[in-house]
Amino acid sequence: MGELVLQEAVENKIFLIRGHKVMIDRDLARLYGVSTKRLNEQIRRNIRRFPSDFMFQLTLEEAVSLRSQIATLKTNGSNRGKHRKYLPYAFTEQGVAMLSSVLNSERAIQVNIAIMRAFVKLRHILATHKELAHKLEELEGKIERHDSEIQAIFEAIRQLMEPPPVPPKPRIGFHT
Repeated sequence: MGELVLQEAVENKIFLIRGHKVMIDRDLARLYGVSTKRLNEQIRRNIRRFPSDFMFQLTLEEAVSLRSQIATLKTNGSNRGKHRKYLPYAFTEQGVAMLSSVLNSERAIQVNIAIMRAFVKLRHILATHKELAHKLEELEGKIERHDSEIQAIFEAIRQLMEPPPVPPKPRIGFHT
């Protein structure tokens, strides 16, 4: 798998679930070239390496929502492969890094490097997006301030364009 193709494949498999950028066990297994069952076996054997902030199991609702987002489950003439027996696991960036210590192969090393680069790129894009949003807010503030200043200038011009007020005429006659 070429590095650019691998990079794109990884970037397309990062999802935002429960406020975390994660990858799903099935996608990781495909990238590593192992079955999902084999990947999860290795994780169960080394479960102490995967605390809840490294890996968590999706709820049924999350799994259904994810399945509808990516719509990749297909059948090969039978119902095999259509539905999973177990709910999928989601791995955070730290969990994916920990997988490299569990799956020890040359392919696992190369895939892990690509995954770490994808997470770093995503973090950079998000930081750039936040910076751009902040600059946009500043610009909107300046425009609003300028709008009010321009409005004040127009109001002053309108007042200058109005004819001067006519002073009241003095009353004729005797005043008490």
